[in-house]
Amino acid sequence: MFELGNLTLTDIIRLQSQLQQELSRRFERPLLMVFSDMVGSTPYFARHGDAMGRQMHQRHFDLLTQGFGPNGGRIVDAVGDGAFCAFPTANSGVRGVIAFHQAMARDNMLRARAHQLSVRIGLHWGSVLTDGVAVTGDAVHVAARVARVSEPGGTCLTRQVFQELDAAQRLMCHALGQRELKGLAQPVELLELDWRDPVAFPRRLLIEETGEWLDLPQQDIVSFGRLFEHEGSRANDIVLVHPEPEHARLISRWHFELRRVADGLRLRPLSDSQTSVDGNRIDKGTDAPVRSGSRIRVADTLTLRMVGSALDLPDDDDSATMIR
Repeated sequence: MFELGNLTLTDIIRLQSQLQQELSRRFERPLLMVFSDMVGSTPYFARHGDAMGRQMHQRHFDLLTQGFGPNGGRIVDAVGDGAFCAFPTANSGVRGVIAFHQAMARDNMLRARAHQLSVRIGLHWGSVLTDGVAVTGDAVHVAARVARVSEPGGTCLTRQVFQELDAAQRLMCHALGQRELKGLAQPVELLELDWRDPVAFPRRLLIEETGEWLDLPQQDIVSFGRLFEHEGSRANDIVLVHPEPEHARLISRWHFELRRVADGLRLRPLSDSQTSVDGNRIDKGTDAPVRSGSRIRVADTLTLRMVGSALDLPDDDDSATMIR
């Protein structure tokens, strides 16, 4: 046993080195770090109250446990409106994220639109210090920053995660390029995890009459109609506008919605005004599948063509304008 007060400068430097080596040997491990962040939680609390807001938080944690637990993941800590989780491998983490999204979609279908959960997720792979309970290190902060730039309902990952994935999971990833992340000195190369079949789950649409391209929001229900705002809140996710006023009035304020279910998108009319899919009229109270290539006719005045990815674009659409 030694007395700290008797150690020389050289002794202390040697001791520091020994402690650092022992710390790394015993506690340094590579992990997949996952940050999930609830979208729109602040206005939800303001609109529905603390009790309902707390229930939404609990649903988030319960669904994370449901999706992550069977795949080896665990919740490390609550962070603001989200959670910090960890997995032993990148592949198990991606499986857990997919399972979570599937569980969340099933849960959302049981609830009114206003009470559905939307989450953005960020993934990063790196070395951290952990004793099996706490997890700390610079890599944790990178994962948190990645989550903050993910689109609502989306999942972003760093190049370090991508390099750890097997071939099948790499095919689910699409490059987003380098991004400047707050608090990080160097740009970070990011990718998007898009595990859904682009044929069954189109990501974009073309309004044929105007030539406008739109991205579909990554959420379980997407509403379409001519009304932009109602009682101070956004009325529709996608506002349908026709350049001629007499045609625009034919579109209902809330015309139809697309619902994301296990095997694809389904269209459900919200209005008695005409809505058809690939020439077949869909009446209010019924629904129909919508896939990449489907054409939705709205009030016999607008035509929406669904597209799964950029690879599905015809050659003559190169000059189309993308509107986000």
